[in-house]
Amino acid sequence: MRYPRLRRGVAELTLVLTLYVLYSGSRLFADDALRPAIARAQELLHVERLIGLHWEASLNQVFVEMKVLGLLSSYWYATAHYVVTAAALVWLYRLGERQYVPARRALVAATLVGLALYLLLPTAPPRFVDGYVDVLSLHAADGWWGSDASAPKGLGGLTNQLAAFPSLHAGWALWVAVVVQLHARTPWVRSLGWAHALITAVVIVGTGNHWVLDAVAGWLVIGIGFLIAVRLGRRLDARTGLDERSAQDQPATSSA
Repeated sequence: MRYPRLRRGVAELTLVLTLYVLYSGSRLFADDALRPAIARAQELLHVERLIGLHWEASLNQVFVEMKVLGLLSSYWYATAHYVVTAAALVWLYRLGERQYVPARRALVAATLVGLALYLLLPTAPPRFVDGYVDVLSLHAADGWWGSDASAPKGLGGLTNQLAAFPSLHAGWALWVAVVVQLHARTPWVRSLGWAHALITAVVIVGTGNHWVLDAVAGWLVIGIGFLIAVRLGRRLDARTGLDERSAQDQPATSSA
């Protein structure tokens, strides 16, 4: 086969793009009824108040009042989620199969779990609830996103705006932090990975796009993704080892 590395790269790119299309297009399959989605959001808010995690209102107010912070966080929300994750995938791919494949499996598994929850439990973000402000909408004139979502202008209607629980923004950012921690050689690069995860968690809450428990759920989903990847890897390794032993046990055929 000519250019095997190029073929494999194209196949991996196709897989990632397919995952992105499923992520962005989940609106086509999700229930878009707003009332039950807001009721679910109120239930999350009630739980947060019980356990002391109701930080959305105060953070959202800070991001509204500090216009520079609001603008920078809007760019972060609309851009870093895709750019940093894609950069991490490319970096892992260049490191080699042993680093890339388990990490990619974890990301795909976690994203599929998140998409399933979007379909089963449509939940309104804070910006759909009275008392919270959509920070990205405030700065839509200064960015490439529209006023109804972080999607490009005119494409907000194609996104699932009730896909708040879990937050894959938080989940993907934690995935980046974990793979950088596992494979980066220098401490400061590993620190950047964790900073990315922390900043993303603060930004998604402060901009009114996610509840605190959405971020926590996104982190848990990534944990599930890594568990699935580890178990899948063990099964495939065991099967490969079994196939190799079976091949070695086959009697050699002699030519006449």
